[in-house]
Amino acid sequence: MDLNTFWFIVIAVLFIGFFFLEGFDYGVGMLLPFLGQNDEERRVVINSIGTFWDGNEVWMITAGGALFASFPHWYATLFSGAYIALTLLLLALIARGVSFEFRSKLESPTWRTTWDWVIAIASFLAALLWGVTVGNLMRGLPIKQDMNYYGGLLPLLNPFAILGGLVFVFLFLLHGATFLSLKTDGVVRERAEATAKKMWWPAVILTVLLVVWTFLGGADTFSNPHGQIIAILGALIAAVALLLDGWFLYKGSFGWGFIMGAITIAFAVVMVFAGMFPRVMISTLNPKFSLTIYNASSSAYTLKTMTIVAIILVPFVLAYQAWSYWTFRQRLSTKSELDY
Repeated sequence: MDLNTFWFIVIAVLFIGFFFLEGFDYGVGMLLPFLGQNDEERRVVINSIGTFWDGNEVWMITAGGALFASFPHWYATLFSGAYIALTLLLLALIARGVSFEFRSKLESPTWRTTWDWVIAIASFLAALLWGVTVGNLMRGLPIKQDMNYYGGLLPLLNPFAILGGLVFVFLFLLHGATFLSLKTDGVVRERAEATAKKMWWPAVILTVLLVVWTFLGGADTFSNPHGQIIAILGALIAAVALLLDGWFLYKGSFGWGFIMGAITIAFAVVMVFAGMFPRVMISTLNPKFSLTIYNASSSAYTLKTMTIVAIILVPFVLAYQAWSYWTFRQRLSTKSELDY
């Protein structure tokens, strides 16, 4: 395995971590106004991710930094071509972060309710736009020989990509509701358990539609000869895990349901990355214009230096995050001591 392939895998792993961790964050945010019927209950919902959400977003920053350093042409084409969409995503993330901080500055019910809805809407937009982005990566973009995307915002909002966005929204809603069923107690837990069961159905239906559309030619994820076997295997594992997720939820085993949801997200990302490999951005104009892990990469020296630094520092970061989750593992309820 060369360093180009190694860093492609590293970026895939970083996005797996990001979508798994931030996925339930987005889900919890979207469910906030619905699972919390009063200020105390909504504070329980917020506190369930209060010690985690900003740390989870570090995975996105790390993935973006690794993308920029290892495959600068990929970063440049993606962020310049999808500039408006990614700007909207950034604004949604800013609004979401500000809402967590501003919500408790005043005791006014109107003030807090307003920020709760900002959290929910911003979380929805972030999940939707991430799904649209991944859908376009699967489908391909009009990239010319100069590695530039020629289009705009509207071509990115095609039916296939929007379906991908809806898949992300409902998978994250399912993931977030399952997380709350494990992290909360009392009436919030009861609502979260009921919501998780309800969210499983649209998540399954939309995911099946996306996979069928992909097989019928909506994207060449399953037709790429280089990663075809791994992509199909990833899709099958994700599908089985999603079905088992529902089985465990209706059986009342929400811990196993959460694990199955995590496996679903992880292997869905494996499917996407394996389907693209060795390409990183697919050109719909000419296959020769596609960006690959070789024509979009940094120099061999840069990749070597990054590898040494990552091997030394990443274990410490992972150990710290694991420790923080273990430390704040207890359930929360309206009877808990809540931070405002």
